[in-house]
Amino acid sequence: MSEYTVPILSANTLPIGEEPSNGIFNMSANSTRRSFIKTSSAALVGTALSSSIAKRAHAGGSDEIRFALVGCGGRGTSAAAQIMETKGNVKLVAVADAFHHKAAGAVKKLKRRGASKMDVPEDRVFHGLDAYKKAIDVDSDLIVIATPPGFKPQQFEYAVKKGRHIFMEKPVATDAPGVCRVLESVKESKQKNLLVAIGLQRRHEPHYVETVKRLQDGAIGDIITQRVYWNGGGIWYRNRKPDQSEMAFQVNNWYHFIWICGDQICEQHIHNLDVACWVKGAYPIECNGMGGREQRLRGDRTKSQIFDHTFCEYTFADGAKLFSQGRHLQDAWTSVSEFADGTKGTANVNGVIQGEQNWNFEGERLNGHQQEQHDLIESLMAGEIYNEGEYGAKSTFAAILGREACYSGQVVRWDDLLAKGKDLSPGIDEYTMDSAPPSVPGPDGKYMVPIPGQYNPFA
Repeated sequence: MSEYTVPILSANTLPIGEEPSNGIFNMSANSTRRSFIKTSSAALVGTALSSSIAKRAHAGGSDEIRFALVGCGGRGTSAAAQIMETKGNVKLVAVADAFHHKAAGAVKKLKRRGASKMDVPEDRVFHGLDAYKKAIDVDSDLIVIATPPGFKPQQFEYAVKKGRHIFMEKPVATDAPGVCRVLESVKESKQKNLLVAIGLQRRHEPHYVETVKRLQDGAIGDIITQRVYWNGGGIWYRNRKPDQSEMAFQVNNWYHFIWICGDQICEQHIHNLDVACWVKGAYPIECNGMGGREQRLRGDRTKSQIFDHTFCEYTFADGAKLFSQGRHLQDAWTSVSEFADGTKGTANVNGVIQGEQNWNFEGERLNGHQQEQHDLIESLMAGEIYNEGEYGAKSTFAAILGREACYSGQVVRWDDLLAKGKDLSPGIDEYTMDSAPPSVPGPDGKYMVPIPGQYNPFA
């Protein structure tokens, strides 16, 4: 095989959307091993914490970390369980979700996992679109935010204002105003010396960390192109219930609505885009793309408005290219992976380099979702902080940039979109389950679907 041969693609399995494919408590034997990664992925700083936990944290780990869960779907419940799996003295003290049955269900599931690590009486089980405030107001050290991404900017902002450390799942927003709001809150979190962790877990997996370091050190020379993929078969759908308001239907089916999900490129493909930007040490300046709907719910626009396939060509300031595929198509080729091509070789960023000196990662491959919680809790117990908020927001925006290029069929520039991109959910801070969502079906019962050549990213 020559040094420029494209390696065979293989999928890296990860949970799809909200529902982890391996169940919320099915953790590998490797998941409890400590691998505290002191690299650019965590940007650790040996600084005493400014919140109440700093007064009682020490490396011995005997002091309690109280945490609240906002967003009780599969991913949120998994994150809480994984925090409970760490060696820290942790206690869940409150939960919140848009729906009471999900909040109560999470408490029941987590109690089966470890009742001794829970103190969640009925009056700290909150529901509604404003329930996040009630959970964050409970005396705690750490907030886990795992809600649909359209709601995250306001929830992150509130947690920062309350001086809480935060773990927030990706993506962190669905539009340019939301990303800007998160970036402003990140600045405040740094001023308050708060730990901010974002659920881009590949940055906590040793095989990715080592591969990226080698690539940045020149293992394949100058990187000219990268290729990233999240090609899978599909995602869940929840039928409308007779008594549901339109808002309740969309919040329960959040993956299918642009204002609250951001489309598949944001919700899932962000992982691969984040890896590419991490490898490059930069973010693209522009993107053009294409996409559409072929199979999504058999073309039924009364149920969903998102695309089922996208293709993007991102351009970096030095002219390097990033090619991206994201899709949900049954009976089609699947891959979840990232590749880099350089002047001296090529790499599968999952741990293989082919070039002047071939290399394969031979260490232990850890469960990234679990490892990011080991790193988070161990940092808090040691009185150290890191802040992943800026790259979490920028990687989210890279996905948004790609989506808007695919929706419009135009070349969209990063700076223009960040400054003038449309607000997908104006007035979101005041939404209730009785509010009209920002996108409602037309007289024919169908939702708007973006049409390339007609869609405007700025209006």
